[in-house]
Amino acid sequence: MVERPGFSLKLVDGLQIISLVDNVVDLLSSVDKEDVHPAREWAKQGSDLLTADHGFSILVRLGKSFTILFDTGSNPNSIIKNACSLNLSLNEVDCIVLSHGHWDHVGGLASALDAIGKADLPVIVHRDMFKVRGNASRDEKVRQYPKSPLLGKLKGANLIETKRPSIVAEGMALVTGEIPRTNEFEKGYSKHRAFIEGTWKPDPLILDDRALVISVKDKGLVVITGCAHAGIINTIRYAQKITGVEAVYAVLGGFHLAGKENEDRIKRTVEELRNINPKRIIPSHCTGWRGTLAIANTLPEAFVFGSVGTLYEF
Repeated sequence: MVERPGFSLKLVDGLQIISLVDNVVDLLSSVDKEDVHPAREWAKQGSDLLTADHGFSILVRLGKSFTILFDTGSNPNSIIKNACSLNLSLNEVDCIVLSHGHWDHVGGLASALDAIGKADLPVIVHRDMFKVRGNASRDEKVRQYPKSPLLGKLKGANLIETKRPSIVAEGMALVTGEIPRTNEFEKGYSKHRAFIEGTWKPDPLILDDRALVISVKDKGLVVITGCAHAGIINTIRYAQKITGVEAVYAVLGGFHLAGKENEDRIKRTVEELRNINPKRIIPSHCTGWRGTLAIANTLPEAFVFGSVGTLYEF
């Protein structure tokens, strides 16, 4: 991995993205996009055994030379079960990139490492992923999130900490690092807390939130998020800035538009997405039904309903 403030990404001729863990499994709905393939169309066996789970994980194949596992879902079982149902071997993974340290994105890390079975596998992290965190109610009682497995020693993992933009996958992909909050409507999650020096303290920015960015030849950027705690628009704009690429072909992942506090920004988010004009928008995981419906209604040609087992070929 190379970390530096300015760089250009290698163009990728072919990109495959496979959903391994998400909140929804939809094996029946039709899809009219030629670059989107439901599991029943491509998986060799067992795709009817796929299960949904509150979490997120995708497999990213960059041509035939490099595979990234982006997030690992919420528990040790979902990612392994779904990979087996899709007849996928996680042994092809060359590195793991974690979007942030919340349990529903790192809970399957230990089991994924066991399945990959490689010594010193690079796992790209941010120091804040090691924090104990939670969510505050109106009366300021904090519900602690399940602890991250990163707190323990992980067999086979070579943890690489970075908070700046970083090149991975032999120059074919970018981990954004910390994403600046530059617009006036994506300012963080006010109820988020971190346990620091013996007490719960506000942690609204969730600074370990990062995205994965790939530049596809003749198409543009593909921006992949875990939860987009930095805001999906802030994330896309930052990806454009640090890569110098204006065209955005696809945006995929959790957009965190669920919950009363986050639903207030749905309208503005959709307006900005329309201005950016991606050719594919795949809201997943924590986007919520209101945000997903608004995107589908406003940008029907770009919208794809995310599901475990779906294969995207860009």
